Amino acid sequence: METPSFFPVDPQIPVDFKIRKSLTGHGLTVHDAQGSLAYRICAPRRLRCSSSSAPNPRLTKTLFDAAGNPLISVVYHNDEWHGFRGNSQELKDLIFTVRKIVYSPFETELHVFLSSTNIGDQKSCFRLKGNPFRRACTIISGNSTVAQTNLLYKLRKIIYSRHKFRLTVYPGNDCVLVIAMLMAFFWR
Repeated sequence: METPSFFPVDPQIPVDFKIRKSLTGHGLTVHDAQGSLAYRICAPRRLRCSSSSAPNPRLTKTLFDAAGNPLISVVYHNDEWHGFRGNSQELKDLIFTVRKIVYSPFETELHVFLSSTNIGDQKSCFRLKGNPFRRACTIISGNSTVAQTNLLYKLRKIIYSRHKFRLTVYPGNDCVLVIAMLMAFFWR
């Protein structure tokens, strides 16, 4: 998956984004370092499954670019998150699957499996580790850090808002895929 070119990106410099959660708690906006809207994550919506064997509704969040085009939809179903291209929920458009490994109030670890032609390949490609309450997450691939999130701290401020946090994507990584994986990590 290629990163849409909303702004020029130097392949040797990390890319910073500021993520803001809406005050109503529904949806997120992602701004680039210049303050321009880069991506938007819409409020979750419930979708009914088409098959009669799965009567429970699926919870879905969609990542949009600045122009409003759907990039990735993340669906929570059967204790897993599935990322699909655009608004699709068909198996042919599956990009990744996320599974919980550790989930506690203080630590969360998720493993991401990219879809491939080999169905038997169950080796995780990414690990997401951190604390969703503190907006802290590190995305790891192999032995290298792909991206990190943390709260926006200000000097001389005692209380920090959890509605704003920073995302740093390190060189050579897909920003859209990183943000889509974070949608599963910060799912609430």
